[in-house]
Amino acid sequence: MKYLLLSVLLSLLVSIPGFSQSSPGNIQIAFLADVHLQDLYGTFTDTDYRGIRNPETGKYTLLRTMGAQLHSTRIFNENYFAFLTALDDIAGRGIRLVALPGDYSDDGQPVHIRGLQRILKKYSDQYGIQFFITTGNHDPVGPFRQEAGKNDFLGQGGQNQVITSTKDPVKNAEKDGLPVIVSEDIARSGYKDIMESLKDFGFSPSPEYLYWATPFSNYTPDTYSFEQAKEAARLQHRMYDVIPGFTVPDASYVVEPVPGIWLLAIDGDVHIPKDPSAGPSVAENYSGAGTGYKNILTHKKHLIRWVAEIASLAREKNKKLIAFSHFPMIDFNDDASPLLEKLFDGKKWQLERVPPENVARTFAAAGLRIHVGGHMHINDTGIRTYEDGNWLVNIQSPSPAAYMPGYKILNVRKDNRIEVETVSLLQVPEFRTLFPFYSMEYDYLRSGNKPVWDKSILKTERYSGFTLWHLKELVRLRFAKDWPERLLDSLQIRNGTDFLYEPVKTGTLTKRALHREVQKAGLKPGDFRKWDGKDLLLDFYKLRNADVLALKDIPKERIAHYNFLAGKYRELPGDTELQNKLKLVFECLYRFIHGAPADHFEIDMGSGAVKALKQRKRTD
Repeated sequence: MKYLLLSVLLSLLVSIPGFSQSSPGNIQIAFLADVHLQDLYGTFTDTDYRGIRNPETGKYTLLRTMGAQLHSTRIFNENYFAFLTALDDIAGRGIRLVALPGDYSDDGQPVHIRGLQRILKKYSDQYGIQFFITTGNHDPVGPFRQEAGKNDFLGQGGQNQVITSTKDPVKNAEKDGLPVIVSEDIARSGYKDIMESLKDFGFSPSPEYLYWATPFSNYTPDTYSFEQAKEAARLQHRMYDVIPGFTVPDASYVVEPVPGIWLLAIDGDVHIPKDPSAGPSVAENYSGAGTGYKNILTHKKHLIRWVAEIASLAREKNKKLIAFSHFPMIDFNDDASPLLEKLFDGKKWQLERVPPENVARTFAAAGLRIHVGGHMHINDTGIRTYEDGNWLVNIQSPSPAAYMPGYKILNVRKDNRIEVETVSLLQVPEFRTLFPFYSMEYDYLRSGNKPVWDKSILKTERYSGFTLWHLKELVRLRFAKDWPERLLDSLQIRNGTDFLYEPVKTGTLTKRALHREVQKAGLKPGDFRKWDGKDLLLDFYKLRNADVLALKDIPKERIAHYNFLAGKYRELPGDTELQNKLKLVFECLYRFIHGAPADHFEIDMGSGAVKALKQRKRTD
């Protein structure tokens, strides 16, 4: 009865002019994945250390070094400002439902979790935004609290500053550097502390919700009460055996925040004991969850059964079910993963994170249709349709902490379609705030003849340009090492003309015939020399990370060249190892360019058909 009364009351509320969620058939939900918030202005509860003072703003700041950022797949510092910009943009659009698909913190440290809690509460109080959180492999890193620390905070004079929850792992850190800072606030929190700190953002029920349940609760929408939900939310009622005798939490839940919409927050973390003979309370004995859904199929089967129950119940109650979790359910490489495995000889490229095909089939069979994921810091759409009529669309939300920075908006429309829009964070106010620190770091490194990053990154004027520079340096300092050495050397000494004439070397095509084909495609042979293998290498990562959003950062002419070369290389006999590798390179590029719509598109909820829509005009 209470469920019915609440439904009627909210139905009346949403009919009021100006109420942002105007009807259950036209509701906007924003998805902000992989925020990786490090609270730059956070404070420790057990030490007076506040970071270092910004010479321009006077603010004490807890930041990581630029060197650390440029070796990581994510930005550690400027994403703080990008997160606030995204929330301001969301609030300005009148969106009142926001989901965070995991990795909203930097390893679940209390100092950063408190910062996230403070920020979300501010936007909730000021704008009436309801936030819904699920777990990521960085929050928590494991099921229980772990001692931890970082040795790459920026300290006085540009040196590295160690901050740790215990001095034991860094006994010699003070020998040649700054004194070690010890604080429990830098430890890695487990489920208990994270779920308690962020309980107001979906992990626990609210009187405002129309429905809230977990995989372990035993009520239905017809018998639902807030008191029952509060009891079901207690951590001791949300445990399962990952293997016999090892009981860990499952933070999954489903919630109805407004009439007709069910958000299914899936806890995709699976922490498997490394040594079954060790005790279940040994926090360090549990593996990380970075590989994602592969382990759910084997160690979290209760979750699959529950998803099927929720999907069935949603159909029965005529609810629009939208699932989100940290990990992708479908290949996020535009179905190029098998080619990438051959290209990289089965190594690198984070291929271990690609979900097995059976993941999508299993959840589609369970009745899931729409899933929003993160984890990979990329923009992508994956589609699977099956002979039995089941289908699944996996929407990969970009991260504010990587190229191309942004977030997703799902507009649940009245015509049984979901419109998906990608918002790029091209400009972020204050993102240059920390640049004086980096100049100090650069000078310190250069004076000591230590490896130095390219200082040109500090000349960027837009946040999108900053993340592109981050990617460029990441490719140079880290990703290039993933490539087979002989192939990398071959790429770096060639220009576009060399790639164009490779088919001529096979003897199956003359240079004159090749020129005719180039001209027939509306291209000029001489224009291929405008780019080289280093450009190609960076474009490879731009397109893989940002999909169609990268096209604004790559000349149209060069995209046309890649398309042409992909076609020509398919015809090569592959007589040499280099030719075989180049065939894979250009075929991967082609798939990145021609993948499923990933910017502005709609999904037909009846058939599963995905249709590209006109791209929005981008402004700062």
